[in-house]
Amino acid sequence: MTDNTSILRGRFAPSPTGRMHLGNVFSALLSYLSVKSKGGEWLLRIEDIDPQRSRREYAEMLMDDLCWLGLEWDGEPVYQSDRSEIYERYFEELAEKGMTYPCYCTRADLLATQAPHETDGRVVYRGTCRNLPPQPGKAAATRLIVPDEDIPFTDGHYGCFSVNLTEQVGDFIIRRKDGAWAYQLAVVVDDALMGVTEVVRGRDLLLSSPQQMYLARLLGFASPQFIHLPLLCNSDCQRLSKRDRSLDIGSLRSRYQSSELLGLLAFLAGLQPKPDPVSAKELVAQFSWDKVPTKDIITHFE
Repeated sequence: MTDNTSILRGRFAPSPTGRMHLGNVFSALLSYLSVKSKGGEWLLRIEDIDPQRSRREYAEMLMDDLCWLGLEWDGEPVYQSDRSEIYERYFEELAEKGMTYPCYCTRADLLATQAPHETDGRVVYRGTCRNLPPQPGKAAATRLIVPDEDIPFTDGHYGCFSVNLTEQVGDFIIRRKDGAWAYQLAVVVDDALMGVTEVVRGRDLLLSSPQQMYLARLLGFASPQFIHLPLLCNSDCQRLSKRDRSLDIGSLRSRYQSSELLGLLAFLAGLQPKPDPVSAKELVAQFSWDKVPTKDIITHFE
């Protein structure tokens, strides 16, 4: 991997909590094609900061599956589980600035006071513990204080948005009660230190963008370009997940050649008029975000 900070860099950052499913493969493919079509590098980061669910054997399967698909990453894979000291340094920086506080609330506490936001089960935290005195001996997560501020941003596929941090996000967790690092802190630090300039991911993570932009600003980092893609959904219009075992990559590999699977995904992405077999490298020249739909995509894989 070069140290040239002007180079474009995308990344794929899966969590090794199970086998990839079709939606993960779709995200990996478009992430790869997007940055490779611009002559950039595609990095691999294994987001294994959840010690209870992450398994090294799943990470090895992920890499084997990417190789089978022909999605070759640049440089060595980065494991978040190896980077705790780095996260600690930036965590302490935020704490020293007075930007954090302990939160003793449980999810049951949060759901008892308000309904989940939108459709993803997320709750906007209203600062219940922000002014509480410390409670020694009681397990606490650590939250980051957010201001009553609108964060505007332009998504590379869905266009312009503006999100109010207080009303639509709330103070968010950067370290869990069990001491594990929360996604938002780790991803912001890693994207910055790895020189990531472009983040491609499912539109269900769109609201993470203003949180990460705000946190990056506090830490003195530039934010990458965020590009969100439509979700692949089953026939019941539910997004694909690791529960859809017939669509996990192990099952798919038993039924398709890699070129066949990529051809089907390229067709769903609007990159090909027909689901003809194709390689990832052949798709690079055909890629354009203008071809990719914005509406979620119903799949009919069996």
